Amino acid sequence: MNRHFVKTDFTISTWDLLVPYFNELINRPLHSKSDLEQWLHDGSELSAVVSEDMAWRYIKMTCDTANENLRNRYNDFVENIEPNMAPLVNQLNEKLIACPFTDELDTSTYGVYLRSVKNSIALFREENISLNTALQQKEQNYGAITGAQSVEYNNETITLQKASLYLKNLDRSIRETVYHLMAKRRAQDEDALNLLYSELIALRHQVALNTGFKNYRDYKHQALGRFDYKVSDCLAFHESVKQFAVPLMRAHDAARKAALQLEDYRPWDTSVDEHGQEPLKPFAKANELIEKTIRCFNEIDPYFAACVKTMNEMGRLDLESRLGKAPGGYQYPLYETDVPFIFMNSVGLHRDLVTMVHEGGHAIHSFLYNQLPLIEFKNPPSEVAELASMSMELISMEHWSVFFEDAADLKRAKCQQLESVMDTLPWIAAVDKFQHWIYENPTHTVEERYAAWMSIMNDFGNDLVNFEGLENNLKRRWQIQLHLFEVPFYYIEYGFAQLGAIAMWRQYKQNKDQAIRNYKNALALGYTKSISEIYKTAGIRFDFSAGYVNELMDFVKEEYQKIKTH
Repeated sequence: MNRHFVKTDFTISTWDLLVPYFNELINRPLHSKSDLEQWLHDGSELSAVVSEDMAWRYIKMTCDTANENLRNRYNDFVENIEPNMAPLVNQLNEKLIACPFTDELDTSTYGVYLRSVKNSIALFREENISLNTALQQKEQNYGAITGAQSVEYNNETITLQKASLYLKNLDRSIRETVYHLMAKRRAQDEDALNLLYSELIALRHQVALNTGFKNYRDYKHQALGRFDYKVSDCLAFHESVKQFAVPLMRAHDAARKAALQLEDYRPWDTSVDEHGQEPLKPFAKANELIEKTIRCFNEIDPYFAACVKTMNEMGRLDLESRLGKAPGGYQYPLYETDVPFIFMNSVGLHRDLVTMVHEGGHAIHSFLYNQLPLIEFKNPPSEVAELASMSMELISMEHWSVFFEDAADLKRAKCQQLESVMDTLPWIAAVDKFQHWIYENPTHTVEERYAAWMSIMNDFGNDLVNFEGLENNLKRRWQIQLHLFEVPFYYIEYGFAQLGAIAMWRQYKQNKDQAIRNYKNALALGYTKSISEIYKTAGIRFDFSAGYVNELMDFVKEEYQKIKTH
């Protein structure tokens, strides 16, 4: 993006240097529709500059959580720039809605955006600025705590991500030893994470009360702009998953237990190959993962491969696990340079391949909507963003021979992917239902929190795994879920998008060329249309009714059986 409004050499070092740009926009007279449109473009340019600056501070901090300087730079933005920016952004929103020429804007282009602006104005409260600053500061503590977690094994200090490799080891005694090491290390932070979560819940509840809501769940539903569905739809989704997805997950695990010939099926037995085969290793190092991903994407669409090539050439990939690096994986859009960043913790496992194509789907989404004129059009809701990434997981599976030359390994990889789909929906529903309970009961005790989680796991968990003597490990298992701490209620979208991804994959198997055209056309819309319209453009339905969940689960089950018996 070439700058026209913000000086080319301007960098954000202090709020005092940034504020004149906001004041110019606030005070600029608008005498015509063309004035308004230029004002919107200038505001979008400023937003892109600010957003990218914030993005790099976050990216660098998560790449090296032990670096105090990087953390301080991020905190400086959170403490000294965002709080000052919030009321001015609200003034800009109010100016837009009050402008007499706003009614002349094309509703087919601006309608969804203006709806979001009105929603932001309705939710804005001055007293929440300091609370949101405190929340952002506390939320980053989760990454600092978990990023420091490591264990000693075989005279080596390794991250928990690398330690988890041993949970696939064919030697059961090794699996058990490493499981206990990991559980013991997590237990050391149990109280700290409970305290952190309690503090976050209290702050979030106050934000909701300040905005006139009775609980944070209802506030967040509106704040996330969930215009296409209601809270009651989320509750119905939980029940649909319980009815149609949980039985598939439990049936597949029952088959695993039988194949392993174990009377006592323990937590360290749930990841090992049930047929006594070594873990799949689709790549060794990050460079190989990148090269094979490019080849895989090229078979789907050369444009997709070009996106990853560009990111690699620009240094926008940090893929390997290391000490001091925050856990998890993400794709971060960078709105000024228009080339996103992928962060992950690969250790050479099949799940890392899946993470790469997942985040690659997000990145392709970023490239596809970059042609849109305003940054505000480039911020699709999670239900759409996750459709891009989760569809890529399943579509790319049709081309995984790039990663697995051996036919038997390819078959195993595909089976594992569909098993993951069957396992993921119950976990998503459990985490979301847990959050509903958490924020409807904001003054609960830690013991009540554990009891609620265990009750939910009775409905959505795997009742075949014996946790006798390990009950504490199970009751704190929710603490591994980053979303609970850092992005509350951003999780059920994965469930809705997983259903959409299954439908997208089914379409791809029926007509590859048409499916990819639909996929690209839908993602190129960014957030200029409603979720339902975007899904329709993709050739699928935004639907999570019991009947639709049942239909898609039947399809997954059928495809799984075909692969297993082929």
